Amino acid sequence: MKTKTWILLIAAAAVVFLGLSIFALSPGDAADFAQISSGGTVVKTVDLRVNQQFTVTAENGGSNTVTVRDGRIAVTEADCPDHYCTNRGFCSGGTPIVCLPNRLVIRFVGEQPIDAVVG
Repeated sequence: MKTKTWILLIAAAAVVFLGLSIFALSPGDAADFAQISSGGTVVKTVDLRVNQQFTVTAENGGSNTVTVRDGRIAVTEADCPDHYCTNRGFCSGGTPIVCLPNRLVIRFVGEQPIDAVVG
């Protein structure tokens, strides 16, 4: 009888820990803005609520076409060899989108950063 009790307790604890880990790893709320960096320099901050498409050209001459649609962002075209960045698809938050060969990083931010304060 004691063995069954311990097995049930261990199984219940495993279920609780699994549930907590899934909750902790969830991406959370979708971001409102994305910050695009090329070569370590921020080149643009985009509002994910505004549909748009633009191209970012890297220092090495490589280029990435970035598309914003319906609150999500993706690298839709790239001339890098691995195309990992295009395979990510459309994202609205969580882990940044990265193109290592072209040194492009798209980070998600909740609010637009303040550039200046006018008094």
